[in-house]
Amino acid sequence: MSVDGCNTVLVLGGTRSGKSEFAESLVADAATVRYVATAAGADPDDAEWAARLEAHRSRRPETWTTEETGDDPRRLADVIASAQPHETLLVDDLGGWVTVLLDPVHQPADDTATIAELADAVRSCPARLVLVSPEVGLSLVPTTPLGRAFTDALGSANRAVADACDAVALVVAGQPCWLKAGTPPTISSTAGTISRNATRASVPAQAGRSDAAAGPDTGAPAVEPDLPDVLTPLVPPAAEPADGTAWAAPTMALPMIATGLVIQNGMELPLPDEYAGPQAVDRLAARDLPGAGLGVLERVVGFAAATQGTPNPQPWGSVRVLLLHGDHQGGVSAGTPAGESARRAAQARTGVGVLARLAAENGATLQVVDAPTAAPIENGPALTAEAVESALRHGWRLAEEAADAGMHLLVLAACGAGTEAAAAAVLAATAGAEPPAVLGRVVRDGTVDDTAWMTRCATVRDALHRTRRSSREAKAVLAELGGGDIAVATGILLGATARRLPVLLDGPVGLAAGMVSRDLAGQARHWCLLPDHGGQPAVRLAADVLGLVPLLDLRLDLGEGANALAALPLLRSVLALAAALPARGDDADPTGEPADDEEASEFAEPEPTGPGPATTGSDDEERAYVPGRHAG
Repeated sequence: MSVDGCNTVLVLGGTRSGKSEFAESLVADAATVRYVATAAGADPDDAEWAARLEAHRSRRPETWTTEETGDDPRRLADVIASAQPHETLLVDDLGGWVTVLLDPVHQPADDTATIAELADAVRSCPARLVLVSPEVGLSLVPTTPLGRAFTDALGSANRAVADACDAVALVVAGQPCWLKAGTPPTISSTAGTISRNATRASVPAQAGRSDAAAGPDTGAPAVEPDLPDVLTPLVPPAAEPADGTAWAAPTMALPMIATGLVIQNGMELPLPDEYAGPQAVDRLAARDLPGAGLGVLERVVGFAAATQGTPNPQPWGSVRVLLLHGDHQGGVSAGTPAGESARRAAQARTGVGVLARLAAENGATLQVVDAPTAAPIENGPALTAEAVESALRHGWRLAEEAADAGMHLLVLAACGAGTEAAAAAVLAATAGAEPPAVLGRVVRDGTVDDTAWMTRCATVRDALHRTRRSSREAKAVLAELGGGDIAVATGILLGATARRLPVLLDGPVGLAAGMVSRDLAGQARHWCLLPDHGGQPAVRLAADVLGLVPLLDLRLDLGEGANALAALPLLRSVLALAAALPARGDDADPTGEPADDEEASEFAEPEPTGPGPATTGSDDEERAYVPGRHAG
């Protein structure tokens, strides 16, 4: 589902609001769907109604099956209650169901009891269930007794079903607004992990699978594709003790431990190996390549060598994606649909969506991290100083947990509302940029929203004016402008640096965290790699300031973190190639290592053709050079 931890969803909306299309999109990733049609058969004389029904039928994929309950409205509760856990049901809609329920053919009937039976069936339904219903609460009270009976019955049905469902969405003019969201999936009290098998039990098949991949229709549930291991923190960051003693130890005392961490300016964190990187690039020059070489991707080899501390780096094996979900209130989120960031985070938690799909393809684990919501920066600080400290430590712990789990690489991702404008505010404060120069255009449903862009620009300028006399020290910038997700991202970069763990960045939150981390530990940027700038002006500016040259110019716009995952297979291929290529020359060892005399054969001192300028007599009279002897 596209709502966190939900199995049943009610989609409300007015006539022609797009509610049916939205409900269909929620189950589009399922291999098979049982479509439950509740309306009575069309009147042969009503061509317009028949055309509406035909339009609904034409949208359904061939893999969907249709079940009619229009002849007996009481059967709808039985269909829902008898559904199996592996099934996906789409009921469209309750308005047609109430119409049949009130039909004189089915009277006398206890409408209240029938609605209660339906709600009980929805509440106990083990299958994945989406119901569609017209919203009648916003219309005028009908002037006829039959009209009032319909609106009263449908209103009661909507309230009962909404109470039974995990989530409720209202579609207005094609735009969904989430009125009720579910709770996170239950996790083990010991492992803190939603395993792949557990996730697969509640997540439908991914979209885009071919008929051949799905196999013959045997009636059994389709085999699910691999999903990423989705991790969920057991508990939020521990609160700081009132006496402050738990965080009293200085950060300079390495190794870092969670109970003695003070994040402060000028921390002395490790740098990558300054010799391994150049040695790895020089080693490439002696490899047996048919062309000129790897081009700009040589930098990947140099980066991996420096961060791994070896001139022959290996492809990154274990990768963890940290998805930061923290919204920003106020004008910075102008143009962002309500509930969109929560929907993206919920997709990741249940193993669906672009980020989760790419994580699965790369064999990466995915962890969703909830960051504190930032207050409107045009009116006051985004976070309190205490919240900034807690967020920094939480990010540091996340990096340490990844290192302790044997991760070789972190990918920093984000999906919060208003993150682009908040990052632009941080850049404007730390790099002296003008907001319009670092704020990208706001695109919504394929359309450029200039009004939202102007609102974001005005908000950032107001925030900068409000803080014009405030300190530009790292923690002050995070508190005034950055917010929770950027603060957690900064802590992740610092913790990863302390544990010598490289990080892939590709979006405004990660780059803004890189800018802030300069004052705290300038070494952090040397552990970061930028695969692609995504065409975002804020990313380009921050990368230029930090000295992070993007490897690619693909201008991917799949969401922060997803861009890096899309490029990760290429980066791994480059490292695998560099590690496996043999040395140039016929006498090269098949393992790729230089032959015993290879180094000696690369350069040989030519024999002199006659007496050199340092000789004073015949060869017999020349004095042999003795190390350590000096002229007298």
